[in-house]
This record gives sequence, C-alpha cells and structure tokens, in this order.
Amino acid sequence: MSFFRFIVPVFFLISIFVASNAQLSATFYATTCPNVTEIVRGVMEQTQRSDVRAGAKIIRLHFHDCFVNGCDGSILLDNATGIISEKDAAANVGAGGFDIVDDIKTALENVCPGVVSCADILALASEIGVALVGGPTWQVLLGRRDSLTANRTGVDSDIPSPVESLDVMRPQFTNKGMDITDLVALSGAHTFGRARCRTFQQRLFNFNGSGSPDPTINSTYLPTLQGTCPQGNDGNTFENLDKTTPDNFDNDYYINLQNQEGLLQTDQELFSTSGSDTIAIVNRYASSQTQFFDDFASSMIKLGNIGVLTGTNGEIRTDCKRVN
Repeated sequence: MSFFRFIVPVFFLISIFVASNAQLSATFYATTCPNVTEIVRGVMEQTQRSDVRAGAKIIRLHFHDCFVNGCDGSILLDNATGIISEKDAAANVGAGGFDIVDDIKTALENVCPGVVSCADILALASEIGVALVGGPTWQVLLGRRDSLTANRTGVDSDIPSPVESLDVMRPQFTNKGMDITDLVALSGAHTFGRARCRTFQQRLFNFNGSGSPDPTINSTYLPTLQGTCPQGNDGNTFENLDKTTPDNFDNDYYINLQNQEGLLQTDQELFSTSGSDTIAIVNRYASSQTQFFDDFASSMIKLGNIGVLTGTNGEIRTDCKRVN
C-alpha cells in the first residue's frame, strides 16, 4: 500500500489516528531501502561486540522517545534555535546509545540517503538488540517520520521515574493506550543493562524518610547494593539491573522480583505492592519465559505505534541530532 496517494479528506482522517497499525508496514522500505534491516543489524552486531549494553541503551531510547510526543525521534534532537532538547531532562541525563544511532544513520545514508527515519532506526535497532542477546524477535512495522521539534517538559510528566509508586505508573501507561500487561511486560526490558546509583540509592539507607532501607529489598541483596552505592557517593556508579544474568535477555528479572531482588523501586513495586494485579503477571512470566517473550513482543509492537508521524507529517532527518 502506498501512503502518499490518499486524497486530502481521507488523509486528514487517517492522520488523526496516528497510532493505527494501518499507518505502518513491515515492507515500507522494500523498494527504497531493501537492505535496511541488514544494515542496522550489521552496526548493532559490531557495536555489541565492544559494548554489551548496546541493546539496552537503544531500547531505553526507543521507550523514552515513544512516551513523549510519540515515536518520532524527538529524543535524539540536540539543543538548537526553537528546540529545547529532551536529552537534558532528568530522566534522560546520562542516557547512552546516541552514538550508536548516529553510526546506524551514517551507514544508511551511505546506501539510501534521505530515506530511513531516525524514529524507524530506534524501532529496528531495539528489536535487533534484544534478539542479539537471546531475546524474542518480532515484526517491526516501519514508516515513521521524524519530528521537527522536541518536548522537554513532556519527559518529566510522561516518563516514569525510577522512584515512582505503581499508582503513579499506571496512568502514565494507560494515557498512552497501554494496559497493565504492557507495563509489566515492558518493565522486563530491565532484564539487561545497568542503572546508576542515583536511580535507586534512595532505597538503601533512608527510604521515604524512614531512616531505614526499603523493606522490600532482600536482606542478603541489600549489603551488595550498599557496597556499590555507599552513602555520600556521587551516584554515577553502575549496578546490574538483573543481578543473575545482566547481559542476557531472559525472564530472570521476574524471578528476581519474586526474591525481592528488583533493583529499582519501580521494578519491585510490580511484585511487592499488596493486592496488585501485577503480581499474577510477574508470577506468570517468572514461570514461563515463552509467555514473557510473547507478551513482550506484542507490547513492543504496541509501543512502537504510539503517536507516529506518517505521510507528509514531519520529515526524514539526514542527521538524527538536528532537523534538516
């Protein structure tokens, strides 16, 4: 199907429903850049050999991009005239992977210049990055276009903080058309990658002003974290998000939650919030990696469909850091 031949009234109606699957296609670049997947995979494979966190970095960028103004590549923009970068928001400070996106973009521009969007790069590279470390695969729908602006304030309101309660996280997901299963499944992306001390050290010594550690942290896990992040540290030391298999994509994350060994407060809240419907989902994923993989793949497709720009909306950036 061509996305450029709708008459104006029909296109107007379709552009309202930008989250519809009809806007994207797995074969969008079949004629304009037929080797797009192989090119992205080649860069990801090369990067993965020197940086085991490559996939985790990219999928975080994709999630943070999609939750602010939709999957439009806005997170990749630097500060410029009329643009206040999302990179400077608290939730994105220290985020990695921007250099990986630039490398992928350069490789694609050398083969099919001006064709593949930065937003699509994030979607494709996320799937490839997960698959490279043992995770599921899914059909990546393509055809997103890049935004002309960023939304700095939207990061603070729309991206879950690592210190949120489940009651705060729920509406952040439902407001994007995601349900509680999506919340628990996508949190499973924390089965690989690292987090800085500043994202969880509030749990270690004086949780919520109590003068004591977070009681939902396993007592044998707590000293390990306190050793990594002693009181008064600068908050920049890294700890594995998954204590058992930190560089593999598997369901150990959920087993860790059952053992009260989730690193972030937002992780452990999924299992330790009394009476929550998330507990049964955690238990299901802990007992079945296949179920987790199936649901994660479905949720990633759903995530990648949030607020996409298509048709004549937005542009195809030649440099992901700036508008054309």
